[in-house]
Amino acid sequence: MKIVVCIKQVPDTTEVRIDPVTHTLVREGVPSIINPFDENAIEAGLELKEKYGGTVIVISMGPPQVKESLKEAIAMGVDETILVSDRKFAGADTWATSYTLAKAIEKIGDVDIIFFGKQAIDGDTAQVGPGVAENLNLPQVAYIRKIDVADNVATVERVMEDGHEVIEVELPAVFTVLKEINEPRLPSLRGKMKARKAEIPVWTVADLNVEEENLGLDGSPTFVSKVFTPEPRGEGEIIQGSPEEQAAEVVKRLREVKLV
Repeated sequence: MKIVVCIKQVPDTTEVRIDPVTHTLVREGVPSIINPFDENAIEAGLELKEKYGGTVIVISMGPPQVKESLKEAIAMGVDETILVSDRKFAGADTWATSYTLAKAIEKIGDVDIIFFGKQAIDGDTAQVGPGVAENLNLPQVAYIRKIDVADNVATVERVMEDGHEVIEVELPAVFTVLKEINEPRLPSLRGKMKARKAEIPVWTVADLNVEEENLGLDGSPTFVSKVFTPEPRGEGEIIQGSPEEQAAEVVKRLREVKLV
């Protein structure tokens, strides 16, 4: 079984900066971590490998600093990692990112399962996993909390607003996982030693069968017209008195500003 896990490196801070020209996150020089949901995706891949055998490959698209997150994945126990990195990929929205990752997975070839975390904590769109599935023309199930595989069919539990449903999906397929699916393991000492020596291969535009007009900022149909930090709200006020007196005072003040 060949399992690919797509991860994203996200800022480990709330003090994010926005490029005033491209309106995208400035990632250089910002402390970063593996997207927490993606750690569950890595663990899901490792557990399936331990149960059924096979290979777990972790890939990520981003700047050179993403190598550190890929080395963390190696320390957790994955077999291979690949960094998809090129200036022409910079500024990609979820559409262009999905396209590029799908082309990287095509290059890997013969993949049985593709895992994603349910969403990234910096963008919160939950679009890239389904987008990759669409580009690869593969079935996909989002928000899964359980998975088992038998006879080239995955049986998964997908969480719904009012419960869950059990779905059988013929492989290959794409899945996005919830945190409930597992508890990510800590890196082992042997894994850390392996990660320290690891050389992370880097795939550029020249390595992928891509159409360059679909890449990066130029290939992103999403247009951000303005990014700003909301003005801080003024301090509130606690109105004293009985519930009746408080209600009367609220109504009085609303009338003063002509809201009622």
